[in-house]
Amino acid sequence: MDLKAGLWQKQTLKLAMTQELSQAIALLQYSAQELAAFLEAKSMENPLIQVDFKNITTFDSSMDRTRKTLKKTFERDQKNLIEQIGSSESETLENYLLSQLNLLHVTPEEKQILHVLIETIDENGYLKDDLTKRLNQPEEAVNSVLKKLKALDPAGIAARDLQECLLLQLERKNPTPENELSKRIIAEHFLLFAEKKWKALAKMLSIDIKDIQKVHDYVQQLNPKPGAIFQREKPAYIVPDVVVKRDGEELSVSVFDALIPKISFNEGYYRQLSNHKDQEVNKFLQEKQGDFQWIQRSLEQRKETLLKVSMKIIEKQREFFLIGPAHLNPMTMREVAEELEIHESTVSRTVREKYMQTPAGTYELKYFFTSAVQTTENDQASSQKVKAAIEAYIKEENKQKPVSDQDIVEMLKEREGMVVSRRTVAKYRDQLGIPSSSKRKRFD
Repeated sequence: MDLKAGLWQKQTLKLAMTQELSQAIALLQYSAQELAAFLEAKSMENPLIQVDFKNITTFDSSMDRTRKTLKKTFERDQKNLIEQIGSSESETLENYLLSQLNLLHVTPEEKQILHVLIETIDENGYLKDDLTKRLNQPEEAVNSVLKKLKALDPAGIAARDLQECLLLQLERKNPTPENELSKRIIAEHFLLFAEKKWKALAKMLSIDIKDIQKVHDYVQQLNPKPGAIFQREKPAYIVPDVVVKRDGEELSVSVFDALIPKISFNEGYYRQLSNHKDQEVNKFLQEKQGDFQWIQRSLEQRKETLLKVSMKIIEKQREFFLIGPAHLNPMTMREVAEELEIHESTVSRTVREKYMQTPAGTYELKYFFTSAVQTTENDQASSQKVKAAIEAYIKEENKQKPVSDQDIVEMLKEREGMVVSRRTVAKYRDQLGIPSSSKRKRFD
């Protein structure tokens, strides 16, 4: 091998990732909320950018829609003012448990332990931590106090796992034969029962499998998360980025940018600083003016790209908008990118965390991109169609003889003309949150 040291000239073409290009890519994938936060941050560092939030109105779900309703609500609130004090609307699980301590006959030391135990209960009502060492109290004393805590409402509170939670609730039920059998099965054979190995369990207990089915239905009435009833999360509202309207057979699309603040150039501030004959000031103005122009162009390009991708979705998913969600055609991001002559990553960034409002509801833009499934007629169907068919078959099945994954494969081929493997059916069924046929079977 001939190794020599030397100098050579070589001409290459490279694409440099400038700061502006990097920010333009980030701007494209921003959601409406992220974009508003970005523009606000830019206005703080660039005095030539004016951000107008006047077009954005905050939606308060607690407000009534009409003044008449507001007046009635006010009158009702005035009458029931005393009743509303300590209302359960703002009550937490911890406060509810603490309010019951006065009804217990406990010593000051036990009450202190109860306070610590209640503080460690999670939002579902379970006691996760082992506090015996932390409390620096004898194990017998802690267990005695814990027993009193478990006797409080709601039933099943302060359990360490699901098995104990169910048992605590069963112990408060009336001592019927069904309840006694349920307690025995949950206490002694919980895993076999949960994994639905009921034939072995029935043989072990010398009972009919139908009795286990009754226990299953009985246990289904219990609450696996007794503390969750105190969790009152505010509903999350999805504001669409694109709106599709239908007029007969015609479809129209528009970008909904009401949540994006308007930006404008601060001409007065620019003229004021331009009067200074300072080289550094002029350089600063040129830089910030260019920054404003870049953001303005990027916003226009973002809107244009979002509109183009949305129009292509409508074009290729026309049956979805005219007939219904069950008629979703297979479509990939690469396919859309090639037809729009843009990069696939651009399509991916465009649809990220963005939603489309349609006559059939509001969907995430990613929802419209589905893989293809081969059909018997050498055509293609979307994976969403296959999932919808699987869900329909299982919904209509005989629960005493549920259809297996292989049965579904045959049904899809014969009824829908869709060719899929048993493994694919199992994967789609798992994605739909549907258990296997052995766990769906009922023994009535």
